[in-house]
Amino acid sequence: MTRLFRTLLLVVFLASPAALAQQARPAHPPGAAIASAHELATDAGFETLRAGGNAFDAAISVSAVLSVVEPISSGLGGGGFFLLHDAGSGRDVFVDARETAPASATQERYLKPDGSFDRDRAMNGPWSVGIPGLPAAFVHVAEKYGRLPLATSLAPAIRVAREGFPVYARFARGYQQRRDVMERYPGTREVFLASGEAPKEGELFRQPDLARTLELLAERGFDGFYRGEVGAKLVAGVNAEGGEWTAEELASYTVKEREPIRFRYRDWEITTAPPPSSGGIALAQMLQILEGWDLDELDAAPRTHLVVESMRRAFRDRTFYLGDPDFVQVPQRLLTSADYAAGLRATINPAKATPSDMLSGERTPLEDEETTHFSIIDTEGNRAAVTQTVNLLFGSGLVPPGTGVLLNNEMDDFALKPGTPNAFGVMGYDANAPEPGKRMLSSMTPTFMQSGERVVALGTPGGSRIITMVLLGILGYDAGLGAQAVAALPRYHHQWMPDVVEAESGAFPPEVAEALRALGHTLKLPGDEAAGGRGSSHVWGNLQTVEWNLRDDTLHGGSDPRNPVGKAAVEAVAR
Repeated sequence: MTRLFRTLLLVVFLASPAALAQQARPAHPPGAAIASAHELATDAGFETLRAGGNAFDAAISVSAVLSVVEPISSGLGGGGFFLLHDAGSGRDVFVDARETAPASATQERYLKPDGSFDRDRAMNGPWSVGIPGLPAAFVHVAEKYGRLPLATSLAPAIRVAREGFPVYARFARGYQQRRDVMERYPGTREVFLASGEAPKEGELFRQPDLARTLELLAERGFDGFYRGEVGAKLVAGVNAEGGEWTAEELASYTVKEREPIRFRYRDWEITTAPPPSSGGIALAQMLQILEGWDLDELDAAPRTHLVVESMRRAFRDRTFYLGDPDFVQVPQRLLTSADYAAGLRATINPAKATPSDMLSGERTPLEDEETTHFSIIDTEGNRAAVTQTVNLLFGSGLVPPGTGVLLNNEMDDFALKPGTPNAFGVMGYDANAPEPGKRMLSSMTPTFMQSGERVVALGTPGGSRIITMVLLGILGYDAGLGAQAVAALPRYHHQWMPDVVEAESGAFPPEVAEALRALGHTLKLPGDEAAGGRGSSHVWGNLQTVEWNLRDDTLHGGSDPRNPVGKAAVEAVAR
């Protein structure tokens, strides 16, 4: 090949639309974007970026402040998943800080003398608590990916814990729902009844013990929480209420780094959560099933029918195959393959619902209705999508005295009694049975999307509905919606068993609901008590998303309008 011919080929290539698009793509975002469930957390993230931190330092700040201001949803006594993208290396990593089972928490310990399931023990107090993972994640992310000392990233949370923040409506309502459990324990009463009364909307809520715990974590790293003064108080507080923790198992907690799940949907590369999250595998199945149809060309009812049928099949597989990959063999490669999805697609009748009991299987798991999520893009293009939780409202309700740490009740996410539904009406079997040090199955699904035109981070709380809300968010972005419109999308859900389509208020216009019923679907809508299922609440989730539009080099944030204290913001932070 002559030099002239090679030159001509290069000119032709550089003039092609694909090459021009690649050349025009901006190297860095024009600023930073953060979306979280509380404005104080979003502000803390920008404070850390302005101090010279990157997205990973900011993620610690946002997470820690959410741990202070959202005890209803998450905290140091819980766990979470950090999906991170390092722009410099192009590497994605999934930091697994899910809680683990104490050695004492065998299935037999959750049975009453007559052999029936002890629901109270599974949901409330010391036996409902898994070993927390979130503080270890702060240390891990700061040491491996951040630029700033942990003390700098935790400073906003320490300040908010000490100085206080105004109680918001969801906090006050949630406490009333759980106060009978919360007020069982002296350490919890010291925190939440410090004024002599239950927290009231608008009053300042201070947590000096939590501020001290955060200070020790900032000063001493892992040992500041899992050993020493705080570790001893955590073990003593749990055991004083009848639990059986040991200092050794608390101090042996480890964060795990895992390879994210990656797959393509149309023009998007999706990067998402691997086991012990069930969300990534389910997303891969649902989206690759749906790729067989042009959803944009379909009317609302047939499009919703196909989406529901994809949900049904993914949740059936979730039941049987998924658990902690360090303890069970998860057939991830098979379940996420396009060929397997094609086989599932072939079982869908576009004109009729498939009854769930016609899909092979006998069995169903879950996560919480609360939880919290935030998304970050910084000026270098680093990204963080983080979902964290304590499971139910205010977790176990137990605060070990002197720590300020409200502990999770994630043990209920295990299959504590095979075939017995958990707090959310779903059940599990051996793959998700508790074992010492094992992580319980989760639905948390922090996710990245990237195409030639847009880069996105998104996620949400919402129990098993997390997975389907993220699915609908991805479909919304694919349809051309912007970040705020995606955060506001109406939501619906199917989880195989019970065989019911749930939906928010207004998600289905009357004619769409009628058409879905005509296709054979059973709908459970707000206020409708005729259908089975665990009920359908008025609104779901708290989706937080950020978007970098590569076409015009702009940043956008979307914060769920269902949550009035959330905040999405864009700021021109200097690199």
